[in-house]
Amino acid sequence: MNAEELRDVLEEAGLSPYQADAYVTLLDLGSASATELAEASEVPDPRIYDVLRALEGEGFVETYQEGSLHARASDPEIVVGDLVARARRLEAATEEIESRWREPPKETNRVGIVRRFESLFDRARSAIGEARFRIQLSVSPEEFRTLRGDLIEAVDRDLDVRLTIHTRSTEGTELPAADELAGACTEARHRPLPTPFVVLVDRTRSFFAPHPDSTNRYGVVVDDRTHAYVFHWFFATCLWEVWEPIYSSRPSEPPITYVDVRECLRAIEPAVEEGRRVSVTVLGFETATGETCELSGRVVAVEYSATAAETGEPSIARYAGRATLVVDTGERSVSVGGWGSTIEDIEATRIVVEAID
Repeated sequence: MNAEELRDVLEEAGLSPYQADAYVTLLDLGSASATELAEASEVPDPRIYDVLRALEGEGFVETYQEGSLHARASDPEIVVGDLVARARRLEAATEEIESRWREPPKETNRVGIVRRFESLFDRARSAIGEARFRIQLSVSPEEFRTLRGDLIEAVDRDLDVRLTIHTRSTEGTELPAADELAGACTEARHRPLPTPFVVLVDRTRSFFAPHPDSTNRYGVVVDDRTHAYVFHWFFATCLWEVWEPIYSSRPSEPPITYVDVRECLRAIEPAVEEGRRVSVTVLGFETATGETCELSGRVVAVEYSATAAETGEPSIARYAGRATLVVDTGERSVSVGGWGSTIEDIEATRIVVEAID
């Protein structure tokens, strides 16, 4: 660094141009009288005394009398320490600026935009680690392998994990093998099309980014049940329902656990209509109080808003409106709904079909 650059840095650190010039000149001279310093620098004679007093006040120089006013540079430890402290504050400010640019503060945004996919991915991964009963996600094979350990921990916590693996095509694609998927999800499906990154956690938290071919690269972070419901239906209809399973750990015979009342309806409706005894255990919340609850009994009716007459196995679209189970506990009949229930007695988070007799 030359003398001019050093003067510029000192000015950025708070010295005036005259102070910076006088100090750099004095470093080269070692010591000098005020007159000699004025002649060697660009500081005017009338100003040199004020400049030296100011530098002495900041700890940059020491003045002394030797016939006339003289000055020498102080021990640089004081100056260097101040510059290092300034540099650290600037570095901290730089990091804070980058952090604020990457993502909005968590505590002030229920819905926010992040500019870096890495920030979105990290926040989704953190939410997976905090999940309590359900995770739905659409990821690439590489992203799945990055999250696999977190998903295994979620399955170990008895969470329902629905995984869609998306690829560009069916040809030349190395999907995760069954042994990779085992223990990392409840069920997995393959979508051979470019697909957004989507993670939904516990019906409340959602993380979304357009697929890699999109011209717009950003991320949406949602911590709100109403908005998350929209992402849930996007996942169910576009990323899940129409694609074939490539792995499932769901048993074919009871007890079978469902976290979606509509899926449970599809499975048990024929048995209920035939008059068979369908025994269930329901975990969820009282819609009137929000308190957690658990009940067991027999499903005596299923109620839903049908959209059209259908033949064969009913599709999930048939249950896109109201979907309710009526459970007889032996003491009372209880209506059980799913996500966002308002008119039912219970909003179910888990329904275990214990037996169909």
